[in-house]
Amino acid sequence: MKPEADRDRSAAHQPEAPSVKEGRGHDGLGAASDGGMDRTVARDAAVVSGATLLSRLLGFVRDCVVASVLGAGPLADAFFVALRLPNLMRRLFGEGSLSLALIGEFAHTRQASGLEAAFSMVRACFVWLLLILGAVCLAAMYWPEPVTAMLAPGLMKTPEVFARTAELVRLCFPYALLICITALCGATLQAQGHFLAPALAPSLFNCSLIGGAAVAWMAGWPVPETLGVSLLVAGGLQIALQQPFLARTGFRWHGLCSLKDEAARRVGRLMLPSVFGAAVYQIGIVLTTMLASLLPEGSISHLYYADRLVQFPLGVFGVAVGTAALPALATLAARGDHARFHAALEEALRLTLFISLPAAAGLAGMAAPIVDTLFGRGAFDAAAVEQTVYALWGYAPGLPAFAATRPLIAAFHARRDAATPVAAAVGGLVVTVGGGAVLMQFMGAAGLALAVSLGSWTNVILLYRLFLRREGGHPFRLGWAVVYFALSAGVFAGADFCAARFGLWSLTGIPVIIVFYAGSAMLCGSPDVKLLLRR
Repeated sequence: MKPEADRDRSAAHQPEAPSVKEGRGHDGLGAASDGGMDRTVARDAAVVSGATLLSRLLGFVRDCVVASVLGAGPLADAFFVALRLPNLMRRLFGEGSLSLALIGEFAHTRQASGLEAAFSMVRACFVWLLLILGAVCLAAMYWPEPVTAMLAPGLMKTPEVFARTAELVRLCFPYALLICITALCGATLQAQGHFLAPALAPSLFNCSLIGGAAVAWMAGWPVPETLGVSLLVAGGLQIALQQPFLARTGFRWHGLCSLKDEAARRVGRLMLPSVFGAAVYQIGIVLTTMLASLLPEGSISHLYYADRLVQFPLGVFGVAVGTAALPALATLAARGDHARFHAALEEALRLTLFISLPAAAGLAGMAAPIVDTLFGRGAFDAAAVEQTVYALWGYAPGLPAFAATRPLIAAFHARRDAATPVAAAVGGLVVTVGGGAVLMQFMGAAGLALAVSLGSWTNVILLYRLFLRREGGHPFRLGWAVVYFALSAGVFAGADFCAARFGLWSLTGIPVIIVFYAGSAMLCGSPDVKLLLRR
């Protein structure tokens, strides 16, 4: 470590290392610098989508393998409860608040003080992450029973399952620290325009769990515990993957670092409200897990598998747009280019709806054959398939809202404003929990899934209204959203007809439905079809 007194002088004379963006340097805007903002977001989103598509496909293989060896009974509930909390930590402190806050602050720090000052901020954030999350992990490993009781109180009525879950919580919780370090590395790369390595990291997670499930089945080892060990191996592999790419950007873990770094402190201040605001969907999932633990056995697993299906289009397309838009939005905000900032967000939202609306319609229309094809084998019996389909019907209407939340929150963080989204998050969470408590009485797990969708729509509508009030700008042009909604209604009708008429064979008609939607949008003159074809 260099002395703090030398920091400004060293930074002033430190040459900036070229950033890497899939083999080309850029400043976070790329083509946006010459007015091609929409092409930049689409290009970066395509990189994220392509890598995420591989991860999601592997994720489906993983879920199929895990469903086959675990089923949807008590052991599956125990493992998914243990996995849920590290995943929540990842969403809250990793991909959620830390990534959003760090990318925005990285752009502002680099614009004001240079690249080395931004790297120093990253190192300081890493030390704080080790101190805070390390302490949380140690506490959870020492007291897993209270953590398990808080997360799934309904399991306490079955002491054997509760004790097994608590042991799995102790085993799996260190993954929370590993995946947050992975998110820190990924955010540092994304802030410099490199999206490929962070998007590929989840593929290692899926491969590790597939291998763990296979080994447990062949060797006869306890499946939940073997998967827990595989989880920790995955965390280490994800961190290792990103190190060569970080080195290519000029980043080094040794160098200037201070716990008093002002930029790192700003990241921390931005994280505090966004821990809640940016991850309302995940908090809603955890709270519905608590409610689901009060329902019949298997309800937690039904919600998990249905959520995995929603996460496929959400991660491949929806979140990709928000992930790609954030560095460019942050750079525009740092430069004070308000007109292009507003236009870029409008384009990101329009592109998000173009993709997510038909995805939700197709998912709902073909829910039964999709669930049966992917999970309906081994210990995952016909009753589990039916209940998972019901849960998927509840989640599907919320998919466009889940996707649109990401670019809206990215816009607030680009403005260094993490507090405003909290009001929207509170409203969404109240609807999720309150609606879930009511709907589960009549619809079971499907009612909880529907409540998550209603809460997410409440959240995104409030975010939109608060953004307009904050910016004092004109409302976004949403005419194309109406067109995409109408075309998506046709997608749902076609998918539902095929599912009812042809059963599992209806899945072969998915390419036809995609061509119908894209062709219809092209005939209508959709700018998003043209944009994606160019990319």
